[in-house]
Amino acid sequence: MAVARNVKPPKFNDVTGAIRALAMDAVQKANSGHPGAPMGMAEIAEVLWNHHLRHNPANPKWVDRDRFVQSNGHGSMLVYALLHLTGYDLPMDELKRFRQMHSKTPGHPEYGYTVGVETTTGPLGQGITNAVGMAMAEKLLANEFNKPGHEIVDHRTYVFMGDGCMMEGISHEACALAGTWGLGKLTAFWDDNDISIDGHVGGWFTDNTPKRFEAYGWHVIADVEGHDPKELNAAIEAAKAVTDKPTLICCKTVIGAGSPNKEGTHDVHGAALGDAEIAATRANIGWNYPPFEIPKHVYEAWDARTKGEGLEKLWNNKFAEYSKAFPKEAAEFTRRMQGDLPSNWLEHAAKAIAQVNEKGETIATRKASQNSINALQPALPEFLGGSADLTGSNLTNWTGAHHVSGKKPGNYISYGVREFGMAHIMNGMSLHGGLLPFGGTFLMFSEYARNALRMSALMKQRVIYVFTHDSIGLGEDGPTHQPVEQTTTLRFIPNMDTWRPCDTVESMVSWVASVERKDGPSSLIFSRQNLAFQKRDAAQIANIRKGGYILSEAAGGKVQGIIISTGSEVDLAMKAQATLASEGIYVRVVSMPSTNVFDRQDQAYQDSVLPKGIKRVAVEAGVTGLWYKYVGLEGAVIGMDCFGESAPAPELFKHFGFTVENVVATVKKVIA
Repeated sequence: MAVARNVKPPKFNDVTGAIRALAMDAVQKANSGHPGAPMGMAEIAEVLWNHHLRHNPANPKWVDRDRFVQSNGHGSMLVYALLHLTGYDLPMDELKRFRQMHSKTPGHPEYGYTVGVETTTGPLGQGITNAVGMAMAEKLLANEFNKPGHEIVDHRTYVFMGDGCMMEGISHEACALAGTWGLGKLTAFWDDNDISIDGHVGGWFTDNTPKRFEAYGWHVIADVEGHDPKELNAAIEAAKAVTDKPTLICCKTVIGAGSPNKEGTHDVHGAALGDAEIAATRANIGWNYPPFEIPKHVYEAWDARTKGEGLEKLWNNKFAEYSKAFPKEAAEFTRRMQGDLPSNWLEHAAKAIAQVNEKGETIATRKASQNSINALQPALPEFLGGSADLTGSNLTNWTGAHHVSGKKPGNYISYGVREFGMAHIMNGMSLHGGLLPFGGTFLMFSEYARNALRMSALMKQRVIYVFTHDSIGLGEDGPTHQPVEQTTTLRFIPNMDTWRPCDTVESMVSWVASVERKDGPSSLIFSRQNLAFQKRDAAQIANIRKGGYILSEAAGGKVQGIIISTGSEVDLAMKAQATLASEGIYVRVVSMPSTNVFDRQDQAYQDSVLPKGIKRVAVEAGVTGLWYKYVGLEGAVIGMDCFGESAPAPELFKHFGFTVENVVATVKKVIA
């Protein structure tokens, strides 16, 4: 196959042989995995990691390290082999436990599991998109903190990607932006091996990839022999020399190179080679060592610890000089990279909440969200806002925001119509550190970004999603734009905090809570239409942070029923409460802006808000299923398990039963 594709085969040696051996042996032991990519990219990996990558195995979190992302995450044994060989804390026993329960070598690279893994990859195209975010973060932070003669932010981002990454639509979104932004420190290696799981890709992937990337504004180095160290080194040097464009290095390789009977075929892509083929491969590549045994001279050839320690020491000296010359900026940079909030944050946030409460405005919560951003941003220079082409509707900008325009830096990004790309670029920025990204779109279009939202939660990243136009309240745009199931499905993503505030105060609190959350993302859901301000005392305002609280207690003593509601339907619940009280029926109104947060409260608090034995009705303009968790089978849910219609919002709310009359009637029926 190598000859047929006119690809120069590798010259095998023990240095690259270690990668091939570890990959095939680990996959064989697990009887599961993908040996083809690691074996085919061994030379690319060796040239990059041994001759160009700036990193320190003893300190994987060194802030000015180069970032390495393996976007073709199914080939995870490549990065595991590299981390082990170069001296990271990833012992051989963990490689022997590849793909096993609680190992540090899961089937795909997982952020937080394995030291040195910069992001979770596996869903193809997402690694390169994270990398675009990392490279953009580097550029923005360099612009903010570097001073003449003091370049404390100066590192590169490298990505390995395969044909699958190139095919996924998200890579098009991200790579187009990378070219527009002129990310000169981003270098991607395309492993052009002509193979995916279904076989040779010529039947479904015939793009002129180099021309496509040139059209994006990339520097493209085509037809590089992916097994030739000299060509690879020259390509990387050429990439470094171009400072105003990202670089794509197109590497012609043979998948599974070294396997004499399976290389160049899909048989080596995603399955163990088998004992006989492994023996034949050992002989073919000259690897004369048992499984999982690496000789001393190979470890010595790969060991990056001394060099890495030296690189970090040089940077530490540079940062010390920077600190002397610019102490304020140095302290701020350190704070930002550690992910800490400013020392005055708690005071600033409390004041912002108090001011909003005092003002008592009745406005759309999307506008309340913008007001919150305006109030909080002066204390948060790390804020990096943005929107997927809907800034004027999402209201994610703020007074004094500076737009990124082409290659010109700023603190607000118009991502264009790229919801998925936006979300995963923000994940990359969060992973890089130093920025707190948030981005907006219509709630309906969270569907386009769904897998990136899931990855935010999986990686526990502090990313804030702003979703507006939250229900049938969107009105005339009709059911294609009216989200009915989206709020509930966001609540179902593990480790995602979803907030649907009912007014200006809840909106501000949801923003404060999201900023303070360091162990996961938040989705903030806001209305298009005006929502009535709700009066609260100090204790009630404090309880908003608990996700659900008593907004209005039942009059007349004993609570006969409870109405639970969120967002635009809270005022409806309040009006129904008043009507019921006029008839001698006394109910409690519970506002539950975040079911996720409420569910984390202790049982005593939950029981104080929703006492056992009192019947309940939930009201929300969306699907009903989730709410039976809170009302039980003896309660009722006023919602909609159907799609909306195109009509003015007031007509729609009436048509679908979101009226005082219906809520009153439902409560009476439930408590009867």
